[in-house]
Amino acid sequence: MVYRKEIMLGGRKLILETGKLARQADGACWVQYEETVIHATAVTDKKPNENIDFFPLSVEYRQMAYAAGKIPGGFFKREGKPSEKEILSSRIIDRPLRPLFPEGFRNEVQIIVNVLSADRLNDSDVLGVIGASTALCISPIPFNGPIGAVRVGRLDGEFVVNPTFIQLESSDLNLIIAASEDSIIMVEGEANEISEAELLAALEFGFQEILPLIQLQKELMAECGKEKMTFEIPAPPEGLEAEVIQLTENKIIEALSITEKKERSETLANIVEETQEALAEKYPESEVFISDVIATVYKKHFRQNVIEKKIRVDGRTLDEIRPITCETALLPRTHGSALFTRGQTQALAVATLGSKMDEQKIDGLEGEFWKSYMLHYNFPPYSVGEVKPLRGPSRRDIGHGNLAERALKPVMPADSVFPYTVRIVSDIMESNGSSSMATVCAGSLALMDAGVPIKEAVAGIAMGLVKEEEDVRILSDILGDEDHVGDMDFKVAGTKSGITAFQMDIKISGISMEIMQQALEQAHRGRLYILDIMNATMPQAQSEISRYAPRIITLKVNTDSIGAIIGPGGKTIREIIERSGASIDIDDDGTVTIAAVEPESAKIAEEMIEGLVAEPEIGKIYNGKVKRIVSFGAFVEIIPGKEGLLHISEIDHHRINRVEDVLKVGDEVKVKLIRIEQGKLDLSRKAVLERNTEDLNRR
Repeated sequence: MVYRKEIMLGGRKLILETGKLARQADGACWVQYEETVIHATAVTDKKPNENIDFFPLSVEYRQMAYAAGKIPGGFFKREGKPSEKEILSSRIIDRPLRPLFPEGFRNEVQIIVNVLSADRLNDSDVLGVIGASTALCISPIPFNGPIGAVRVGRLDGEFVVNPTFIQLESSDLNLIIAASEDSIIMVEGEANEISEAELLAALEFGFQEILPLIQLQKELMAECGKEKMTFEIPAPPEGLEAEVIQLTENKIIEALSITEKKERSETLANIVEETQEALAEKYPESEVFISDVIATVYKKHFRQNVIEKKIRVDGRTLDEIRPITCETALLPRTHGSALFTRGQTQALAVATLGSKMDEQKIDGLEGEFWKSYMLHYNFPPYSVGEVKPLRGPSRRDIGHGNLAERALKPVMPADSVFPYTVRIVSDIMESNGSSSMATVCAGSLALMDAGVPIKEAVAGIAMGLVKEEEDVRILSDILGDEDHVGDMDFKVAGTKSGITAFQMDIKISGISMEIMQQALEQAHRGRLYILDIMNATMPQAQSEISRYAPRIITLKVNTDSIGAIIGPGGKTIREIIERSGASIDIDDDGTVTIAAVEPESAKIAEEMIEGLVAEPEIGKIYNGKVKRIVSFGAFVEIIPGKEGLLHISEIDHHRINRVEDVLKVGDEVKVKLIRIEQGKLDLSRKAVLERNTEDLNRR
């Protein structure tokens, strides 16, 4: 039987349907919004994985090429590995769902969201959250949903729910919100330097728009929801928990007084290992239980210190930011570099300037476009003292890089002001929390060091939360441990003028707007403090770009002249590139971009192109080249592709019997354009000789 529910959202119909497709999945849902369609499925293993201490959830979001009427490129003509858009959308779906599975549930769960139709107006990522939530809610899989998600934009000062791609181009806000019936769970987005109050208003607006989506899912659950499966949380052997606590509690409390991360981690690892060895004979095969008990005791006292004593594990006060140092111009041959260190988190950012030929082509369901600014984030295993194989960027790397990229995007100069392709690479040298926000700070400084005229410096800070009943403690600049055992990770980046990017994940329900307001205000103070330190290191961008960066010259030519620049089979443009050493890019609108490391190379290419497209001027003297000789004169090329007649009578002051007595093919000769009649050019060498004689007489 097919079940269907509809609702109007943002003036457009949203449809939830189940029972037609994928009936062997535990849960499946078709979500349609206008002509964009996604299909979400949820399936779980029937047996738990008892050998792990985490919840094994995997979320896959895939865009089918046929959804936009396309055939995939490449040799195989099949969808390949996930694109950045697909990875980022998978993360958007995963993050709000993950904390809503019950504690101790260890059955593997897989969620697959396929985009089946794309109308190139409505983004499908928020539909994926709705579809995944619905599939879980109507399935037998234990899940504390439903949740909903919307995108919020702002046009002419008014909030808009689920703005189209076209509307987003004019919006100063792009905010994704996922929420339960009680509170917001996840936030992701970017903004054009909006205030904290404006962000709060957008969150409240989005939350209210989500509530009808949750009600719609509840109605569908009432009609076709399956009974939830029961599961047992494996219980430790009787007496094990009490014995572990007795053996380790005082040691854990002592370990919490160690402020240095590596020493503290090693101490805790030793406690686990020693306890497992001590109890191995009495409680065989109980290593996982012992680790779980120790982790629970650690979390309890960690949070107690924050709530009751307002003491953090590294000795800071709740709103204190770790010591910061900033350095620029570390690397002599790069275009711009910066090292940002905040406590035990360190990001080395390098900015590289390129030409238009270095732009990245993006081919998505919404169409093709080019990126002239990109930021890539790398998290090598040595940054946390681990040994792991390097297998390319992880989903986390891509997500963190995207967040930092969006944070810096609002301050990047327009192409008309700075016609460069800009790439930033952030390598995390050391990590103990907030490495994505350290990337924002380092990236901002690297841009300035490269001479990129950004509008303002940008800084980022990660905020945490510990909440026990009515006791709430908000933490500034959180550590990795504070993220792990805390209740919130709220990253906020921006300039002195306002917020440019944000990302929030909440692990508990009941986070009020008042708590968010307090967190944003505390983040604002922290951001201004960090910006003061950054500005003391580099108050503004370098006035000149690196001498190793390409010099770019932009010309605008008539579109009719493009063919003359390219030449037959590309012969002319290849000749310009070979003679000048510059790289050249020509747009269909007649924009010519010349790039060369040496200014002289760019100048040579510019002069050659200007010569190709220049219109002949009467009275102007040209350095021409003899192309053909006839009995009555010579044809001289004064501009590439444009020849004029140098009549035999205009070659010299005295009579000439044969042109060959003075000129031969290939000679360079100075001539003056004396006449243009019906498109024909008449030249004179005699006029140039007369002018030279007059100049000598004046001297």
